[in-house]
Amino acid sequence: MTTDSVSTVAEPKLQRPPAERRYAVELAKLAAEDDSPRPPGWALSLQAARTFIVGDDSRGIARKFVGDPSLIDRALVTLATNRGLMLVGEPGTAKSLLSELIAAAVSGDSTLTIQGGASTTEDQIAYSWNYSLLVSEGPTQRALVPAPLLQGMAEGRVVRFEEITRCPLEVQDSLLSPLSDRVLAIPELEGDSMVFAREGFNIIATANTRDRGVNEMSAALKRRFNFETVFPIADFKTELDLVEAEASAALARSGVPAPPSRDVLEVLVRVFRDLRTGDANSGRPQAVMSTAEAVSVAHAVGIKAWYLRGGTAVAGDIVDCMAGAAAKDNAEDLARLRRYLEQKAPKRKGPHWESLYQARNLLPG
Repeated sequence: MTTDSVSTVAEPKLQRPPAERRYAVELAKLAAEDDSPRPPGWALSLQAARTFIVGDDSRGIARKFVGDPSLIDRALVTLATNRGLMLVGEPGTAKSLLSELIAAAVSGDSTLTIQGGASTTEDQIAYSWNYSLLVSEGPTQRALVPAPLLQGMAEGRVVRFEEITRCPLEVQDSLLSPLSDRVLAIPELEGDSMVFAREGFNIIATANTRDRGVNEMSAALKRRFNFETVFPIADFKTELDLVEAEASAALARSGVPAPPSRDVLEVLVRVFRDLRTGDANSGRPQAVMSTAEAVSVAHAVGIKAWYLRGGTAVAGDIVDCMAGAAAKDNAEDLARLRRYLEQKAPKRKGPHWESLYQARNLLPG
């Protein structure tokens, strides 16, 4: 068999490239046009970074975060000081997305990320060692393996710390010196054992309000952060537009050419908003009925309709795809969703609400 007969297989695309790759053209355009003063070590000025996040149609810059623009202003100002930025709020309010966008605008790199959890250790945050070199050479610079914190300090870049309150307290407090004195000690090294942060270094941390009390931050660490709350989207149309845009993009990446029906999405977003607030009859699920979950359900609805039926979605598909989002591992949440479909859905007018009601028996259990 000749090489001519071998078919070329396309390299799989990344499911979700980092922000600096997704919006590389916009970042380059903003940097080229940016004549405003920049804080030391920043890739863009505060004005250009703000434009990158909130968008500017006249300049061809897309809006990437739906929220209060003054929050963006305060966040960027915080990062230009010696305080870290703490983003708190309900799950699914795009805290992680916002931290990614800010890091991409400030440093041109959003990948220096620490994912917090119960098993997170200090060496995953600061540094570890290449044990083969450690045994043969001892603790040398060559044997040192920098983790995101050390790399961010040495290169003057923003470090993202996701779900910081999921980490043990002693791990959290390893940030005290880097945030206050801008220094990290590596006691194993002889001589040059201190790493001093370069200009541009700072930390963006996120925490869910539902995790409050899991590993509450120490007062000393809180003093080194400015706290900003990211609230759920208040306006129905704004949330609907966002769900439509994100679901359309997700479906396109999944090979689904048909965009989601806006009428079906209106039903979906209304259901999520109703369940999010709850009422005396159906109640509020313990599961997070966030905008991000609504996008996930809309994505699943489109996948189901296209790949299982070869058509477009109907409102009844929402029921089948929503059970896992609204119920999780709580049986009472499933009962709340069932009560909503039986009691509230029939009161809504229109064929799509009728389709939703008729599909209520698709709920498991």
